[in-house]
Amino acid sequence: MPNLKEVRIRIESVKSTQQITSAMKMVSASKLRKAQMSIMALRPYANKMNSILQNLRESLGDSIDNPFISARPVKKILIVGLASNRGLCGAFNSNVIKAVRNLLNEEYSTEFANGQVSLMLAGKQLTDYYTRRKFPVIARKDDLFEKMTYDKIAEFSKELMHLYKSGAYDKIILVYNQFKNAAVQSLVVEQFLPLALPAAASSNQKRPDYIFEPSQLEILTEIIPLSLSLQVYKAFSDSYASEQGARMTAMHQATDNAKELLKQLSLMYNKARQTAITNEILEIVSGAEALKG
Repeated sequence: MPNLKEVRIRIESVKSTQQITSAMKMVSASKLRKAQMSIMALRPYANKMNSILQNLRESLGDSIDNPFISARPVKKILIVGLASNRGLCGAFNSNVIKAVRNLLNEEYSTEFANGQVSLMLAGKQLTDYYTRRKFPVIARKDDLFEKMTYDKIAEFSKELMHLYKSGAYDKIILVYNQFKNAAVQSLVVEQFLPLALPAAASSNQKRPDYIFEPSQLEILTEIIPLSLSLQVYKAFSDSYASEQGARMTAMHQATDNAKELLKQLSLMYNKARQTAITNEILEIVSGAEALKG
């Protein structure tokens, strides 16, 4: 059994850790509330944008000619992964790392072996992992999560659109965590480009009656880049909210674990103290008996 000094040191260490995890939990809870309000407000707008795109597609049929829609033979693939600049958020970062590895080793294993797959990563935990292992990381975008704004993300989305439009890549994939609630985040792997428009509705389904000004094609040409920028911003917002939820949950569990460990250490300390007192009493009694003799 450890001595009293060792147990006291461990108790103080656990108390200090408990204070840190409790403070981090409160900070994450505050950030989560703002992030959750932001993503919940954004989703109806994004859903309405998808609905408008679907209606335009139905109106134009197969006559759509847009560089972001037209699929082409896939020779070069870009995987865009979103994670976190910081740790202590459970499996949040490792889930994205594993998802990217699975894409490289399974779905796009042939292309990866032939040097046709590149990575563009946001989140220091993710970029450090892949750069240290010499994966083909063409750009680090860790700064996008610092004071994240729509304008910053829109510029990044324009960069992705340019890479696709110029022919540098024939397919771009997004990998990120989608926010469900504070305790649940769902990993998402979705195709960013070429844009897959929603399937046409059935012929007997009622369609909205729009008046187009200017033409449908011109409106579609303007809406598609806006929709793509919105898709990227939504992915970043989902990822940020998921990070705060994962960290709050992880710090809550760590605080509870520290509380339980303190109970065990306190019991151990009391037992060690009781043993020490008993030994001292035995020594005193033995000494007294020896003096009598």
